[in-house]
Amino acid sequence: MTELIETERLYVEELQSIMEGYFAELDNSELSHLIPPTLENKRDVLFGNLPAIYEFHNRTFLRELENCAEKPELVGTCFLKRKEELQVYEKYCQNKPRSEVIWRQCGDSLFFQECQKKLDHKLSLDAYLLKPVQRITKYQLMLKEMLKCNKGEGTAELEEALTTMLDIIKSVNDSMHQIAITGFEGNLSELGKLLMQGSFNVWTDHKRGHSKVKDLARFKPMQRHLFLYDKMMLFCKKREETTDGHDKTPSYSFKHSLKMSAVGITENVKGDIKKFEVWYNNREEVYIIQVC
Repeated sequence: MTELIETERLYVEELQSIMEGYFAELDNSELSHLIPPTLENKRDVLFGNLPAIYEFHNRTFLRELENCAEKPELVGTCFLKRKEELQVYEKYCQNKPRSEVIWRQCGDSLFFQECQKKLDHKLSLDAYLLKPVQRITKYQLMLKEMLKCNKGEGTAELEEALTTMLDIIKSVNDSMHQIAITGFEGNLSELGKLLMQGSFNVWTDHKRGHSKVKDLARFKPMQRHLFLYDKMMLFCKKREETTDGHDKTPSYSFKHSLKMSAVGITENVKGDIKKFEVWYNNREEVYIIQVC
């Protein structure tokens, strides 16, 4: 409990330093001549919804965790009560790739150097912009540790809080992949909840078409990244893209989709628990799918 509160205080201090030492300084007329042109009207892209995250932790979450110092059995309830507010991290993480592009374009500018110097930070701003991503992951690790030590009052709430945090992390991870889908002309937000995403080997068997092509397709799997929504399944091809010589970032090129209302599923194919079968339009199209 002590570690949770102490690291939360440090986290709030770090967020405050970003807000006051960088975010607010963009309005400082004395530094305006140092602000790079590429940053113009891009503050919200660089920082995302960091102001909302800071306000939540500074005004609400830190105080509520501090109130649990003498009653650690209440910490699970504290997380559960703020389940909706903690969803703010999903939006932040979705924006992170766009933020990193802006940083690569202007991170070495005199403006950021001057701000870092004033703050006496050893690390540059990009390291601090990673803090929220690290923090949302850290919570579930600390909750796991608390569960190991706590077998009495509040255990059920702790377990539920851990499940909640793992669900949020999964949602964040799924949404990070989802925003990299290209070429889909529909509206992803209209497909319902994203239930699952991942890379698979896919064999196709279409009743229509040349039989030779069908046989080849049956034996040689395609590598596809699948996105399963309430209303539709998307088949995409994963592409690794290098940006300005930096780390490769994945994108998912849309190939085709299946409406879930017309889909049937066979859980195991020929006794292989790693394979399942998706069939469409009364088996007009059959897809054998295997976890990579």
